[in-house]
Amino acid sequence: MGEEYDFKRLGFIGLGAMGKPMLVHLANKLPPESRIHVFDVVEDVMDELCRQFPNRVLKATSSKDVAQQADTIITMVPEGAHVRSVYLDPRNGICSTDISHKLLIDCSTIDTATSLAVKDHIVQNFPTASFYDSPVSGGVVGAIKGTIAFFLGCAESDPNLKRLTHLVSLMGKQIIPCGGPSLGLAAKLSNNYLSGIIAIACSEAMDMGMRSGLDPRVLAKVYAAGTAQNTICDRFNPVPHVYAEAPSSGGYKEGFKVQLMRKDFSLAVDMAKRVGSKNVLGEVGLDTYDGASKDPRCRDLDSRVVYRYLGGQEDWLERENGF
Repeated sequence: MGEEYDFKRLGFIGLGAMGKPMLVHLANKLPPESRIHVFDVVEDVMDELCRQFPNRVLKATSSKDVAQQADTIITMVPEGAHVRSVYLDPRNGICSTDISHKLLIDCSTIDTATSLAVKDHIVQNFPTASFYDSPVSGGVVGAIKGTIAFFLGCAESDPNLKRLTHLVSLMGKQIIPCGGPSLGLAAKLSNNYLSGIIAIACSEAMDMGMRSGLDPRVLAKVYAAGTAQNTICDRFNPVPHVYAEAPSSGGYKEGFKVQLMRKDFSLAVDMAKRVGSKNVLGEVGLDTYDGASKDPRCRDLDSRVVYRYLGGQEDWLERENGF
């Protein structure tokens, strides 16, 4: 393995629903001599991973501590404010220590302005360091399976592309360079806007078909065979028990939380306004996810729980079986 692919000292900050399984893939697939220094505000998660991978995953005390121990650092935190804190906190942030020549990869889904502000700070203060936005798509299920997609905020001509691709391919399947700084995030927000709209439309279409007497499994086959075919219906169907591995079939307990969809959808709507894009479904979609995220029946559950919020029939299979 060439020196450009040498990840002996890796850092990972943010071990939540997405970050934790991503870290597990790295711990299982990196060369034996590699060490991963981790930090999260939830100490129990760090302790669990250190027990699972003794002498492989090492617990750090702060983001700064990770930066002092690692040459390449991946961050995966929920919001722009967390990214600012992780990188720019003057006492414990990554940039509070010398990060010259280090490779920094932020996989968080945040606003483009925050990402560019962090990049500008790094360029001005550590010109030999490299910072990239690299949000991911595919949900918690994809993170666990190692099938997520990475949207890299760089051009295909970027000198670090091969190194970036090698590292993130250990955690996912598709790696797409999107053109330059913050464009990975722009692509991700556009993607989540479309995904969120499709989930609402799929919920409504399934519900109207079911109320007309159709079996939702038949409806899913119809959509798959026709022009309505989409990934949400195929693999994340909002109706329980249509697709066994969909979060809906497990009570919506695993997956992409509705509050996070509300956050990403809001960021996408803001981006659309900033660039002058006319989105006739934006405000309606945002109102829907805002309502669902505040509904106690839906909060903290997978975003496709919007089907429940819209009044969809979840007990159709029990009714069919006479229970």
